Amino acid sequence: MKSTIKDVARLAGVSFKTVSRVINNERTVKEESQAKVWKAIKQLDYQPNLSARHLRGAPSSIALIYDNPNSNYIIEMQQGVLDQCRDKRFELVIHPCDSSSPDIVKELTQIVTKSGVGGMVLTPPLSEMPHVIAKLNEENIKHVRIVSGSSSPDDMSLCVYVDDRAAANQITQHLIEQGHRKIGFFGGDPAHASSGKRMLGYKEALQANGLDIDDDLILPGQYSFESGAERARYLIDHDMLPTAIFGCNDDIAAGAMFYAQNHGVNVPKQLAIAGFEDNPFSRHTWPRLTTSRQNNNEIAQRAAELLIAEICPGRYDIDVESGNGFEPQLVVRDSTVQVASKKTAGAVST
Repeated sequence: MKSTIKDVARLAGVSFKTVSRVINNERTVKEESQAKVWKAIKQLDYQPNLSARHLRGAPSSIALIYDNPNSNYIIEMQQGVLDQCRDKRFELVIHPCDSSSPDIVKELTQIVTKSGVGGMVLTPPLSEMPHVIAKLNEENIKHVRIVSGSSSPDDMSLCVYVDDRAAANQITQHLIEQGHRKIGFFGGDPAHASSGKRMLGYKEALQANGLDIDDDLILPGQYSFESGAERARYLIDHDMLPTAIFGCNDDIAAGAMFYAQNHGVNVPKQLAIAGFEDNPFSRHTWPRLTTSRQNNNEIAQRAAELLIAEICPGRYDIDVESGNGFEPQLVVRDSTVQVASKKTAGAVST
């Protein structure tokens, strides 16, 4: 038989009303009593009734907020957050939005008032917009941000961060080690900090190897297949094609490969192409794309774990100070090397 709230109260040595207050995150319960209740809950594997919690006003759901054209990224993020929600008996609200909307702050605050979510996982670029974060703090709306960086950019709120700069440096270094001296860079949406961080890592690798930075080969754009194809067309039409291209994500790289191959350019003999993220595009192209494996599922899981722990203080014993940083890992495939067995030290080959 399933344990009941009275079983928890009996084991913890408190009243069932105290157990209810603890589960509903009421601040009036002493820390000692809270600890006893959570210990009993874990020992009995007691699962609170979500519907009843909702009726009492306790949070039973969180929201995933995104504005991103990359469907693979969003699917992986959704799955990661959902895995944590299922584990912690929370529901998930999916909310796409337009981060450039003048009413974006109002839209986010209304999600809480209308949907009753306990907090939000924010993805770029919303997670990297200070005025949005400041307003959420002002309204006391709990949230965790997924951002680009080697550490948390500030102390405004909890962050999960991805070191795009170091990963991009590693990709560019791999291309240089393959003998390339003219390497193009196809950027992503400028509103996303990841695009700037990846460009910075690219530039630093060139400079570290004594190579000039050719601004004509650095082309801004969007995180899309069409953007990659269009920029490859531009370079080919203007007879500016380098010997290698680093696309800011796999969609961009796949688009560049598609256009180049359809116009007689052999990949990788005439043009090496690398992407970023290791999404399905990287494995479905031919040749398969060299890329940097970014585990979006794990990143999203960690963000959701931190958020739920913030919503339910004392219930989950996790370290919120460490384990929040992720560095994508180089995956070498045939799009940058003519023999698959050639590898960069420390890289994965799949």
